[in-house]
Amino acid sequence: MKKLIDSKSSYLITLIFLLSIISTSNSCTKDAADDTPGPGGKPNVTVPGANEVWIQGTSFTPETITVIAGTTITWTNKDGIIHTVTSSTELFDSGNIASNGTYSFKFNTAGSFPYFCKVHPTMTAKVVVN
Repeated sequence: MKKLIDSKSSYLITLIFLLSIISTSNSCTKDAADDTPGPGGKPNVTVPGANEVWIQGTSFTPETITVIAGTTITWTNKDGIIHTVTSSTELFDSGNIASNGTYSFKFNTAGSFPYFCKVHPTMTAKVVVN
């Protein structure tokens, strides 16, 4: 009888050990949702791509983006409210950008170009052009 209990205990301990290893290894892998196609067959993405700024959570992400001269930056409004992308030096002004709307501007000269949202003036960011 004791031998039967010891073998069951040994089996249970081995099973728990294997499950903990599997659980740990799964927590270190990329989330399957990252590869799931979103609208238009494109993968779901959680961060802006190169030369792209997202407007979300009433902030610009990234807050500072650095590019080379001749690069076009595209802003995408991921919030449910309107925003603007307005140069602090009057170089560009998107006007109102609706939810899921975009605005693009090509930066041809080197410099630092701060901007803000006219609707939410505390939202500030900048483009640095090398």
